[in-house]
Amino acid sequence: HVQLVESGGGSVQSGGSLRLSCGTSGDTFSGRCVAWFRQAPGKEREGVASIYTGAGSTFYTDAVKGRFTISKDSAERTLFLQMTGLKPEDTAMYYCAARHDSANYASLAERDYTTWGQGTQVTVS
Repeated sequence: HVQLVESGGGSVQSGGSLRLSCGTSGDTFSGRCVAWFRQAPGKEREGVASIYTGAGSTFYTDAVKGRFTISKDSAERTLFLQMTGLKPEDTAMYYCAARHDSANYASLAERDYTTWGQGTQVTVS
């Protein structure tokens, strides 16, 4: 069983950087598809970046390509989201999520993610 806890959110100025972390207790991220999603006030939750840890393959939504990088630690117990060139439109609650199926590719299909963290707030002004 995977339990997820996010950290690293905060308030930054436009153009700044933040690194979000998502730690897991219980099972590791090994051989799983894990991802970051975000939800801004009044908007639907959207996928940001995902990684299939078995191959290290990644997938990003167009809005963050070239600015955000998803990665994991070697123990496969922490997921990261390095965010650079932050913009006010990146302001949102950011969630870490994990799939529990046999998917061997990175994806941002929200319906396939069954474990979610509580979120960490990112505010860009």
